[in-house]
Amino acid sequence: MTRWAARGYADGPYGQIHYRHEGQGLPIVLLHQAPMTSAQYDRVLEPLARRGFHAVAIDMPGFGMSDPVEGTPRVEDWAACVPPVLDALGHGSATILGHHTGALVATEVALQFPDRVRALVLNGPMPLTEEERAEFLANGYPRERTITAQADGGQFAAVHAARTRLAAGTVEPERVSEYVVMAFQGQGAYWHGHHAAFQYRQEETLAAIACPALILTNTGDIIHDHALKARELRPDFAWVALDGGGVDIVDQQPEAWAQTVADFVQSL
Repeated sequence: MTRWAARGYADGPYGQIHYRHEGQGLPIVLLHQAPMTSAQYDRVLEPLARRGFHAVAIDMPGFGMSDPVEGTPRVEDWAACVPPVLDALGHGSATILGHHTGALVATEVALQFPDRVRALVLNGPMPLTEEERAEFLANGYPRERTITAQADGGQFAAVHAARTRLAAGTVEPERVSEYVVMAFQGQGAYWHGHHAAFQYRQEETLAAIACPALILTNTGDIIHDHALKARELRPDFAWVALDGGGVDIVDQQPEAWAQTVADFVQSL
């Protein structure tokens, strides 16, 4: 059963930023994958709070209940949502954790606002080759542009089918339905998230990270191979690979995931 956390808003550079939070102690900011919302972390806020953290999950601009960036957003734009939330909650700095697209945003937060970042957890980083980037722009991007309002509501069925396939029976149908709601809740277009992700060059920006960092992956993740590449680029980063799971690892293994994050942050 999902537990509901406290919620709030902060004024950011593009409008209001919605966040949910739980616990007291060391602050950790959680940035979701795309196209999702802060509700991705509903089932790990309490486990993190129980381990001594103030866990803060943010709806990145254009997702969930946060106001969007005007025009087509970039990862660099979304990074600007973190300092206003830290200010609103009275935190000077925090550990920044991002999952998939959120891991790219977390990387950019560390580059733009290094004094606000105590450490990074990159849960599913995605350094790309030029061939991978070109393939998405030629095929994945046009497909995602078609996921928009349809007279018969077919866009919802298409995303539900995709998320059911990714969950592969490891997540209950009620939660999969919540994933679909998250995907369409924001004011930004469905395709904005992955479009921004594939424009971002994490294979270059990883080299500039100066704070302590953990690469967190799971062997069943669809971009596990990219985490291995990130490890090659930054062998000095801490490394943990959970066994199995998929893109829904925070729901599939919430306690193991939270313990891994806690072990890293508390070791600093």
